[in-house]
Amino acid sequence: MSVVEELRTPEEGNVVNDVVVRFAGDSGDGMQLTGNNFTEATAIYGNDLATFPDFPAEIRAPAGATFGVSAFQIYFGADDVTTAGDDVDVLVAMNPAALITQLPDLVEGGVIIVDADAFTAKNLNRAGYDTNPLEDGSLDGYRLLNIDITKQVLESVQPFGLSHKFAVRCKNMWTLGLVMWLFDRPRDATIDGLKTKFASKPEIADANIAALNAGHAYAETAELPSGLEIYKVPRAEVTPGLYRNTTGTEALSYGLVAGGLLAEVPLVFASYPITPASSILHTLSGLKEFEVTTFQAEDEIAAVCAAIGASFAGSLGITSSSGPGIALKGEGIALACATELPLLIVNSQRGGPSTGLPTKTEQSDLFLSLYGRHADTPLPVISASTCSDCFDVAIEATRIATKYRTPVVILTDGYLANASEPWHVPDFNDYEPFPVEYATDPEGFTPANRDPETLARVWAKPGTPGLEHRIGGIERDYETGNISYDAENHQKMTDTRKAKVDNIARDIPDQTVAMGDTTGDIAVVGWGSTFGAIHQGVKRAMRLGHKVSHIHIRHIWPLPANLGELLSGFDHVLVPEMNTGQLVHLLRTQYLIDAHSLNKVSGQPFKIAEIEEAIVAEMENRL
Repeated sequence: MSVVEELRTPEEGNVVNDVVVRFAGDSGDGMQLTGNNFTEATAIYGNDLATFPDFPAEIRAPAGATFGVSAFQIYFGADDVTTAGDDVDVLVAMNPAALITQLPDLVEGGVIIVDADAFTAKNLNRAGYDTNPLEDGSLDGYRLLNIDITKQVLESVQPFGLSHKFAVRCKNMWTLGLVMWLFDRPRDATIDGLKTKFASKPEIADANIAALNAGHAYAETAELPSGLEIYKVPRAEVTPGLYRNTTGTEALSYGLVAGGLLAEVPLVFASYPITPASSILHTLSGLKEFEVTTFQAEDEIAAVCAAIGASFAGSLGITSSSGPGIALKGEGIALACATELPLLIVNSQRGGPSTGLPTKTEQSDLFLSLYGRHADTPLPVISASTCSDCFDVAIEATRIATKYRTPVVILTDGYLANASEPWHVPDFNDYEPFPVEYATDPEGFTPANRDPETLARVWAKPGTPGLEHRIGGIERDYETGNISYDAENHQKMTDTRKAKVDNIARDIPDQTVAMGDTTGDIAVVGWGSTFGAIHQGVKRAMRLGHKVSHIHIRHIWPLPANLGELLSGFDHVLVPEMNTGQLVHLLRTQYLIDAHSLNKVSGQPFKIAEIEEAIVAEMENRL
């Protein structure tokens, strides 16, 4: 039962199973900070959760503009939570622009908390309102909590002598205090965080803490609308162990470090800033004690070339970007394919083409990752499905890159990069090391020597006595590594590089079913961040009695060896993806199956209901 259903029938008690809360306001209203603090309190309380920060594309949009709304959504509950939720139960709207843009996602009878002081004639006009929605009856179908938040904040922080500008900035903490009361969240972690964040400006910390407590006290003592009371969401039953709330970016960064340690190879991360990939550089730059060197290059091409140079020198070169930057790196990536050096390329996909929707999510770079280079340059492509899965995917990509001496593309997206979830921190000792073996013996050495099983080219550190060598982008002789323009040699080299990547299929796990049976009416096949929505959608369809299963692919290329046989066990295959149909095209060409596509390119992730409706429609069409 959702919180809204509970609000309609308060006599049944105040315990709810799950809730979706969204904070929305101007970029300067601190909605991301508010959401992060509420998330931390919720994680400490013991609920399972998932979040979705939704940033505006404008760096600094005019105050009150609809295109400048920043939102943060959290879905938390007592059961398994794998998405940030569908419709919103509680909406905190700090101004008219936030209300008009976010209201369509609020369930009927949902809770709205607004700052009445922000609903001025100027702000209403800028948001596109002809009349004040707080007064014209248009919100009668919701539970409206209309508070003069700005006025309340100014009164609560008055003793600290802040200017009006800085005092008003505390209203996000006042609102957070109110919402924490509503859901019985602890404030201790937020208070400690404010003291740490503003350690050099204690008056700012004290003012924000006072605002937080004042919002909580207001909710506790004021006469709120009928039905609004403390709502308790029971703690989730989780596997015992150490947990931390993590974003996909953080988990991926830690996974890269773990992969380097397992391979016993130093890391060199070279990148150029771009949304939403920049945060990987920010995270790794603080992990230098783990043999990580970070380098912010002058542009995307310089970044990938620096990473390739690091791999040539014996480190593992890593570069990252989003779609536009990956396109710029294309020639460099092809160079890494030709030189057969290990290289990791992290693609944090975003809405495109060109600048497109830089702060929104999409999965439209699959073709770019598979084919977006000149000539025949196949390379492995691996995708992460959840924030915590980013850790293991980074390790797997490191293993493949170092073992087979090949570039590997890691696909994440804006949703995974920014969203967060509780991560059951694994025991590093449970991971099997895969130490790199560099060439050391000069006897019979050439840079063209290969492992007969993996076909991986030898990896020799420059400067090693007796192993001096050159490699480059011009085709090389299969036997000696010297430059060669021979036609038959080029055929052999091209076939060998392809076979090396194809053979990786023998070294990856068989495809499993994430939920359901290995045969049935419908297989819903996904990749990447669609995992959560597909998982819950399939679960709902199974409850309706449909014979449906969820298959989620990590290894996009080469595909798992048993995937074709697995898909043949289902009458229908449905492929939801946030593009116009790229994985479905790959599956059709590889397995000649009549897979159906469910596409979404709105910049927003799939909702559970969209997956469920598509499954039901597929079943009805089948009948």
